[in-house]
Amino acid sequence: MAVALTILFAGFGLLLPWAMALYRRFQVRGEERFPGWIGWPPFLHSMLAYILAFNLTFFIQELFLVLPKALVPSLKPTLFHNNHDWTGDAAIAELFQGTGALAILISGLAFAWLVSRQERPGLLPLWMAFHGLFQSLPQFVVGAIVAENDMGRAYDYLGLGTIGETVLALVALAAIPVAGIWLGRQFVRSAWEGAPIASQRTRFGYLLRIAGLPALAAIPVIILYRIPRELVEVVVSPVLVPLFGYGWMQLAAFRSSDVVGTGRPPAALLPLLLAALALLAFFQLVLRPGIAF
Repeated sequence: MAVALTILFAGFGLLLPWAMALYRRFQVRGEERFPGWIGWPPFLHSMLAYILAFNLTFFIQELFLVLPKALVPSLKPTLFHNNHDWTGDAAIAELFQGTGALAILISGLAFAWLVSRQERPGLLPLWMAFHGLFQSLPQFVVGAIVAENDMGRAYDYLGLGTIGETVLALVALAAIPVAGIWLGRQFVRSAWEGAPIASQRTRFGYLLRIAGLPALAAIPVIILYRIPRELVEVVVSPVLVPLFGYGWMQLAAFRSSDVVGTGRPPAALLPLLLAALALLAFFQLVLRPGIAF
C-alpha cells in the first residue's frame, strides 16, 4: 500500500497538475498578447509575503509540536528555529508528533476563511492560507507512507492501521487540488484595476508573475531562516511545498472568467521587509540556541 500511495502522491499531487497546466496553456489560442511584467512592487510584495508566510507557518508547526509536550510533566521540550527536541519519556509524545501538522492545517483553514471574507484578498493572508494547507496536507499523506514521519508516529499511536491511514491519506490527497484551485482563484481575485486577467491566457501569465515567480525567488531567502541544519532539511521543504501546491493553483487561470480587478496594485514593501528581517533575527538570535519549555 505504501508503494501505491507513493506513486499516487507523486503522480496526482505533483506531475498531474503541472502537466495539465502546461497542456491547457498551450491549448489556449487568442489574439491578445501574453501579459508583460507586472512591476517590481507587486512582485516584491508577494515575495516578501511568501517568505513571511512560509516561516510563520513553520514556526506555528514547531510551536504546537512543543506546547503539548510541555504539558506532560515527564517531558522537557526545547523549541529551535527549524526543529524541536525533548528529554524524558512518555508514550503520548508519539501522538503529539502530529499536533504540528494539525495546527497549521487549522491555520490554513482560518486564513482561507479570512480570505473568503475579503472583497479583495491581501497577498499575506493568501500566502498564509497557502502554506497552512500545503505544509500540512502532504504530511497526512506521507505519514501513511513513512512510519518514522511525524504523522506516521501519531498514526501508530492511534492504532489506525493500514486502512485508517490510507483513508486519511486519500482524503488529504483529494483536498490538495480543491485547495490549490480555490487558492488560485483567490489570487486572481486579488488583482488590481488594469491587471491582465481578462482571458485564460492573460490570467495564466498573471498567476505566474504574482505567485509562481515570487515563490521561486523566495526560496534562497527562506534558506537563511533554516540554516544551520542538514542540507536536506534546509532545502527540501522550501522546494517541495510550492511544487505540490502551485501547480493546482495555476489551473485556476482557466476557471476564473468572472473576476474583475479593482483598486491599486500592492506596493507596501517596508512593513513586510521589516517584519521579515525581525523574524529572521528572532529565528537566528533567539530560537537558534533553543528555548526550553
